[in-house]
Amino acid sequence: MCKLTPGLYLVATPIGNAADITVRALDTLRRADAVACEDTRVTGKLMMIHGLTTPLVSYHEHNAARMRPLLIERMRGGEAVALVSDAGTPLVSDPGYKLVRACVEAGVPVTALPGPSAPLTALVLSGLPSDRFLFAGFLPNRSTARRAALGELRPVPATLIVFESPNRLAASLADMADLLGPREAAVARELTKLYEEVRRGPLPALAAHYADAGPPKGEVVVVIGPPPADAAPAEADVDAALAEALERLSVRDAAAEVAARTGHPRRAVYARALELARGSGP
Repeated sequence: MCKLTPGLYLVATPIGNAADITVRALDTLRRADAVACEDTRVTGKLMMIHGLTTPLVSYHEHNAARMRPLLIERMRGGEAVALVSDAGTPLVSDPGYKLVRACVEAGVPVTALPGPSAPLTALVLSGLPSDRFLFAGFLPNRSTARRAALGELRPVPATLIVFESPNRLAASLADMADLLGPREAAVARELTKLYEEVRRGPLPALAAHYADAGPPKGEVVVVIGPPPADAAPAEADVDAALAEALERLSVRDAAAEVAARTGHPRRAVYARALELARGSGP
């Protein structure tokens, strides 16, 4: 068996069916000196199914700082290391990018073996515009922080893609519907697996469905259509909300309410509330 050129190989693994792996990926996993993976139990099952015996090395967010120099040393010493995630393309919501950066800085060659990607799979199944999109990873757990993040994403003129926990899905969709309006969206779960499902509709309808149905099973990707071309500027929305809130609340309380409602940074909203209260608005 011919030895691989020393370096880091980013290998995409199946999201669902273990058979959905490329021949090139299997060949690389077989010929590598080591396979660095998030969870040795998960990758171990994949290796066993395909009869692969390459040693596994644990590499995840909790040990990454310690393992990176060790892996770099091995590769600089002439070894080939394959990096995989638990499912899909590595470096998407995992610490792999730090290892790539370390390799680049150390002069270690890096190559990628493309394959499954949950965000892209959800995007193409959603039926939403795919000519311009933004993958935003996981939204914050708490509603206040999540709404702030959505406020930052609101004006982005592109389709949005986010990961979400099944247990937080209904609350997250409710925040999306409140901040982003009735945009068309899709909730995709268990992609490429037996019970794959894609539910499409306006954000308010999807929020209502999952509030009634309860948390779905499996991993979830939410795809949200871009803002309408004639959407009003976000600043005008904030000013209108502040004008209404200032009629019944103090400046501080009005700013807090509008920041929570719109997702805009609280400090910026407070500064604008002071301007309006002093009569220096437009």
